[in-house]
Amino acid sequence: MLLAIGALITGIALLVWGADRFVDGAASVAKNLRVPPMIIGLTIVSLGTSLPEMIVAAMAALDGNRDLGIGNVLGSNIANIALVLGVTALIIPLAVQSMTLRREMPVLMLVTFLAFALLADGVLSQIDGIILIIGLVLMMGWLTRIGMKDRHDPMIEEFTDSIPEGMSMKSSILWFIVGLVVLIISSRMVVWGAVEIAHFFGVSDLIIGLTIVAIGTSLPELVASIAGALKGEADLAIGNVIGSNMFNLLAVLAMPALIHPGAFAPEALMRDFPIMLGFTIALLVVSLGFKVGGKINRFEGGLLLSGFVGYLYLLYLQA
Repeated sequence: MLLAIGALITGIALLVWGADRFVDGAASVAKNLRVPPMIIGLTIVSLGTSLPEMIVAAMAALDGNRDLGIGNVLGSNIANIALVLGVTALIIPLAVQSMTLRREMPVLMLVTFLAFALLADGVLSQIDGIILIIGLVLMMGWLTRIGMKDRHDPMIEEFTDSIPEGMSMKSSILWFIVGLVVLIISSRMVVWGAVEIAHFFGVSDLIIGLTIVAIGTSLPELVASIAGALKGEADLAIGNVIGSNMFNLLAVLAMPALIHPGAFAPEALMRDFPIMLGFTIALLVVSLGFKVGGKINRFEGGLLLSGFVGYLYLLYLQA
């Protein structure tokens, strides 16, 4: 049991570190190839925040733990909104200025309903996985197109600041490879430790995916959002969460569908998905606002965080 806990904690720490190195290397490679910062930010950086969830879901699926990957997707999306933005808004209120973000939020709702439609039959099939991957490609193309159209979007400067400076192509490739290797090794540690803990306490893989693994893999979003907010980059903080949630529902959910398709725990659809949908709608309302610009104030941040605590308590009661 102690070995499993140690593997889980160490694995999550390495997972976060590996994801950062991977994204830094990939972003620097793209920058050295003269790819515009907005495209790097909307694709590599946004996808990078979901890398821990994606690798964990893939490894879990390879081990036959489909529910762990699905729980990681739903739990991470709930944690991203309720925990990450809740804590960040308590530190500093988040105002939404970027038109790119205001366009992304309705798309997040569309992606959420697409995922629900695919999960509604209680089975995650390979066809579902292919549809999700197609949706991912279309979404990345759309984000890139609108990002390049609006040259005055405040996110351009924020994305530029987030890309490492002065890294040579050789160093960029090296960190890219190191990050990828660490991601693979640490994800194996996380999956093994999580499954062992689940078996020890007699709870389902779904519950472990929704809680311990989801919170652990949401740490990059928490760190990035708090850092962005403290630097006055509220758009980047919210953008990390919105982008991560879209990538989770498309890229991460596709992993168990393509690798280990089949039926999943009904609680994921009947309990956890509606809760995730509720938090997503709440994010849409408070971020877009009813005027020109939306804002997540401290009171709303407190409500989001309280809702997350309540959700964890519900899982505790039912587990």
